[in-house]
Amino acid sequence: MKNRYIFKYLSIASLVINLNASDVYTVDELILKALQNSPTLQISKANYEASMSRYDSAFSGYLPSVDLHAATGKTGISDTFGGTDDMIDDNILLGSLSAKQIIYDFGKTGGNVDSSKFDATSYSMQNIQDISDKKRDVKEAYYHVLNALSLILVQKENVKLNEAQLYRSQRYFEAGIRTKIDVSDAKVTLIQARLDLKRAEYNLKLAYANLDEVAGFTDLEQKYTVYAQELDLNSLYSSIHSYKFSLVKSISYAYENRATLKKQEAQIQASIAQEDQVSSEYYPSLYLSADYTKQSVDTLKRFTPQDQWQATLNMDWNLYQGGSTSARVQEKKIYTNISNATLVDYKLSIKKETTKAYINVNKSKDSVELSQNLVKVSEEKFEQASKRYEHGLSDYIELQQARQGYIDAKATLVVDYYDYYIAIATLDNAIGK
Repeated sequence: MKNRYIFKYLSIASLVINLNASDVYTVDELILKALQNSPTLQISKANYEASMSRYDSAFSGYLPSVDLHAATGKTGISDTFGGTDDMIDDNILLGSLSAKQIIYDFGKTGGNVDSSKFDATSYSMQNIQDISDKKRDVKEAYYHVLNALSLILVQKENVKLNEAQLYRSQRYFEAGIRTKIDVSDAKVTLIQARLDLKRAEYNLKLAYANLDEVAGFTDLEQKYTVYAQELDLNSLYSSIHSYKFSLVKSISYAYENRATLKKQEAQIQASIAQEDQVSSEYYPSLYLSADYTKQSVDTLKRFTPQDQWQATLNMDWNLYQGGSTSARVQEKKIYTNISNATLVDYKLSIKKETTKAYINVNKSKDSVELSQNLVKVSEEKFEQASKRYEHGLSDYIELQQARQGYIDAKATLVVDYYDYYIAIATLDNAIGK
């Protein structure tokens, strides 16, 4: 089946994780960890394995069935040959062997086998889709952690800027250059900056909690960190690349590779096979049967045959069931039509999902470019506002607005940057990549 390489992948993943004793995980290592630990994927895999067992059970209908029966006990028979009706008791040992082999049943067995096969394929595709969804969820949770880490750095810079401003305001006040209100304003903005830093640190804990769930970490305490490269906020836009597929190519790729569609296609084939199976009830079943019986008695040997056998060609044909076969055939045809309509509905949904994800990728990319420019301009404005404040050409409010605008611009750039990679992960999942 197509799903075998997935299980091989999981086995390799398990080996890699066992060998990796590091407490710092890259996104690929987190994906491997999630594939190993996820209860959802374990359930999905078990459902597929159960469907394969049902297929094996259905396929056994092609093979002969052999039954062995053995018994021991007592028997009695009236002595008619002796001219009396006296009952003669005796010990008996009985053994029988029977076999039955289907020859042709007009699709009863074949329809059941095909239905089970396509049903197993459906579960296989569902397992692949679940793995794809898990990879997307891990990437999203991972980038949320990186985003939280970067925002903490931005807020730390904000605290340092406000600490420096409070020191400067106090010096200006002591020198009689500025009034007491500037010191009070500086204290207020410093407290606000520290509060924003605390919020950012708590947001990091929440992001890790979400990653714990997605990756399957059940430890009571966090015993790992994620691998994070230091960002150069002056060159973030130049580090990202456009998505290699156009929108039309993305939708086409999704129609060819999305496991959800392949699952539904398998469901259609399974429904057609069930329709054929029910239709076969209009026709007879032909099969061979053979029986061999051996009996052993003590006294009644002259009355009881010791060995018997028979081999027959049989035909079973139900001629009338009150219209139930026709009703079941019609029901299966309706289910086939429903499955076909569902496939079309899935295609429409996936087209919309892919289009939305593709637009979000480009939207996020443009946002990074504009946010990059905004940081540069905001930094220049902050520098100008600082010089104006030093020379007494502006008040503290103007300086604070410029400083907060600069910090907000950096935070927005960080969010937009990681939103871009989350958008790519979402688009990859949407097209089945």
